[in-house]
Amino acid sequence: MTIKIGDKLPEGTLAEFIETETEGCSLGPNTFNVQDLVKGKKIAIFGLPGAYTPTCSAQHVPGYVKHAEELKAKGVDEIWCISVNDAFVMGAWGRDQKATGIVRFMADGNAAYSKALGLDADFSKFGMGTRSQRYSLLAEDGVVTQLNIEQGGKFEVSNAETLLGQL
Repeated sequence: MTIKIGDKLPEGTLAEFIETETEGCSLGPNTFNVQDLVKGKKIAIFGLPGAYTPTCSAQHVPGYVKHAEELKAKGVDEIWCISVNDAFVMGAWGRDQKATGIVRFMADGNAAYSKALGLDADFSKFGMGTRSQRYSLLAEDGVVTQLNIEQGGKFEVSNAETLLGQL
């Protein structure tokens, strides 16, 4: 079943590549419990099919990087990009997108979290297996308050501008 406005984000974990070791976060991939990360925060999340794919790299991520300060000015604590890739790929992609420190690139390596959201998609015909649908959502203290799911092959409602307008 697909998540909807008013639902709590499901239990699960996501991985993030950490480039600078800090207290509690070692260098390299770190796995985080989603429920712990969203507690008491307003998080803008956008999901997309894959790192380095054309629409994702040319439009989706750059829009959130460009509008990050505006989103934060409207109360967003963090911006996450979730994709079905490993943490190494997500970390490299975040660096390539010049998004380090702006957008957290969260890896859903086995699509477990995308499936828990009900936002997984079969991209087997493209040789990509199970991936994430393209979407954006706003979660406040772990509860979904906005949700924008794209129709297959579209990029019209999950962009940063739409989510910014909903704040």
